[in-house]
Amino acid sequence: MSWLNWFWDEHQLLLQQCFSIPFGFLFYFLATFGFLSLRCRYLYMCIGGFILAVITMGIYSILLFTSVFIFVVLVCTVDHRSIHKWVFGVQMLWQTLCHIFLQYEEFYQPQLFNLRLVLAASSLMLITQRVTSVSMDIQDRRLTLYEVLLPVISYILNFTALLGGPLCIFAHFVSFIEGIDVNPPPNPSCVVSVKLVQVFLLEYLRYSFLLIVNYTYNSNLIYGVISMWAIAMVLRLHYYAHWQISECLNNAAGLGFCGTKAGCTDWSGLSDGGFWVTESSVCISEFARRWNATTANWLRRLVYKRCKYFPLPLTFGFSLWWHGLRQLG
Repeated sequence: MSWLNWFWDEHQLLLQQCFSIPFGFLFYFLATFGFLSLRCRYLYMCIGGFILAVITMGIYSILLFTSVFIFVVLVCTVDHRSIHKWVFGVQMLWQTLCHIFLQYEEFYQPQLFNLRLVLAASSLMLITQRVTSVSMDIQDRRLTLYEVLLPVISYILNFTALLGGPLCIFAHFVSFIEGIDVNPPPNPSCVVSVKLVQVFLLEYLRYSFLLIVNYTYNSNLIYGVISMWAIAMVLRLHYYAHWQISECLNNAAGLGFCGTKAGCTDWSGLSDGGFWVTESSVCISEFARRWNATTANWLRRLVYKRCKYFPLPLTFGFSLWWHGLRQLG
């Protein structure tokens, strides 16, 4: 039992996403075989996210539901020409308050690590991506909220992206939900199985680097350099594993399919960065585009393209603010 408790504590977020994969498959098969109407598909995604938030975050899930409620109130009361400014300002204020509360808890009660609160803060950051993306679409007249209120709420609370992303464009999400029974993607069982094996290999590789860190700690200069490199690899592999499991969950529901290339199905439509592709980047700019790719695209649209002066430093500055001046796993 002690080994199982250690395994659960070390991989809790990965396992929570793994346990959600069967519900992704269930959605795929019910939707493709016509057992779910369009409204039921949206409700499945939305209610699934609601249940997942309550189970994984407990009382702190109210932070997410409050954010969604405020967003709906704003878009129903504020003119479309000003909606993005209001949504952006209020959402970032709410997220910042949550980050301050999290850092207060960590500073005054460091011995009591509250994973539920950390998950809520991390998921709130992902909700910020989705609500600001929708607010930009509304302001740009790409959609009218009164016509798509249920799809928007389903998009924000979508259980496949609640805990780990990646960010899917709202129009793609709606197109997928509305067309899955007419033009369904191929069965994702095989690709999900392959990616689950890759998650296992990434975690195995991460623990191998942890052994290197433990062996070279407090040694001479050469061992110190090796230790620092190994620590960097441990941190990066941690992200790759979580991005991969998030891909698995989205793929299980049918999201992320982008056609066939060279006779093979391509399920990389929703990817924040694969290990081999990202690590093989030949320059820093290429690595930056591939690392956490959907977030990088969101930052480019939200900040970089909208700033007339100093877009690059302002983008990095906002990214620091969005992360709560800290790093959330």
